[in-house]
Amino acid sequence: MLRISQYLRTLAGQCPPPRTPAPGSPRAPVVIWNLLRRCNLTCKHCYATSADSVFRDELDTPAALQVIDDLHAAGVRVLILSGGEPLLREDLFELSAYARKLKFFVALSSNGTLINEANIQQIADARFDYVGISIDGLEATHDAFRQMHGSFQRSMHAIRLCRDAGIRVGLRTTLTQANHAQLPQLLTLMRDYDVQKFYLSHLNYSGRGKRSRQLDAHRQMSRDAMALIFRQAWSDIENGVNSDFVSGNNDADAILLLQWVHQHLPEHYPQLEHLLHGWGGNASGSGIANIDNTGEVHPDTYWWQHSVGNVRHTPFRQLWLEQPDPLLLRLREHPRAIGGRCTDCRWLSICNGNTRTRAWADGDLWGADPGCYFSDAEIARQPANLIPCSTTR
Repeated sequence: MLRISQYLRTLAGQCPPPRTPAPGSPRAPVVIWNLLRRCNLTCKHCYATSADSVFRDELDTPAALQVIDDLHAAGVRVLILSGGEPLLREDLFELSAYARKLKFFVALSSNGTLINEANIQQIADARFDYVGISIDGLEATHDAFRQMHGSFQRSMHAIRLCRDAGIRVGLRTTLTQANHAQLPQLLTLMRDYDVQKFYLSHLNYSGRGKRSRQLDAHRQMSRDAMALIFRQAWSDIENGVNSDFVSGNNDADAILLLQWVHQHLPEHYPQLEHLLHGWGGNASGSGIANIDNTGEVHPDTYWWQHSVGNVRHTPFRQLWLEQPDPLLLRLREHPRAIGGRCTDCRWLSICNGNTRTRAWADGDLWGADPGCYFSDAEIARQPANLIPCSTTR
């Protein structure tokens, strides 16, 4: 995850540099926990391949509470509750209250369609630190992608209810060929609904997302989208607007941000390059972990094809820190030993080989990420050409 606004605010002198552990170092990760797999939607890009049915062998309440204790003992302090649709889990508020009691930062990741007047007060009383709601385009595009007529209106209504209740809300969008041209309107919705955070995710080839990879935005679409995000984030900083822009699932975004700063804020280029080397790029298996609905632990949410163990039987600390499996050790190498054109990429120590699950879907787990939108000439060690973010400003 690239915290675009945070880095730009650091350059502007408005906040201190982010504190980041050494890239690849053993550490307590941010944990994304799929509490259940059931969902009332069947989104085309769903990594969990969720459906509106009950899945077997999911962790019950006592087991889930024990997992929270184990995560706390392992030093985990950031917990993102996801699904499926987590609001379908009857003990959601019991689990979130227990995590809050232990001083976790607790976020809720929802599609928004089940947030309504009947439960908004309960959601507000839960005091989630952040509620993220997915909006994947304007109404027709979103409804088609989410495969439910009316889902856009219900999700936008949920955003309005959350803001009226004083809940910090984020709008999340997965960039595709179908919605890339709608990004300016989505940023307008962000303003109209007083949303503080915007998370732009690139499509990852996992679950139904693997079958829908033909929907992935083309390279120039991705670059243009990121350039728009960079401009908006910097404009907000200059105008005193409290916003937070973040991107995920394509660590090449950091290189594009670096080159955008080189073009528009050249005096800050050395500082940002230093900060991004300290950030270190893709953190799957080190700074990010996933627990699925049955307790299996994965290097991140897109790695359901590989488990490093199950928290039913083994404490998280042992699986993650004390006896990590060979894949975790390989993922924690920095920079990773990546083949193909990544081998001689001048930016490898910043992006760390990008997303391994896209490479795996392309047939070579340790090959180049097919989602990288840079040409061979742009990543070559010599000459060090600038990478244009967009043809327009």
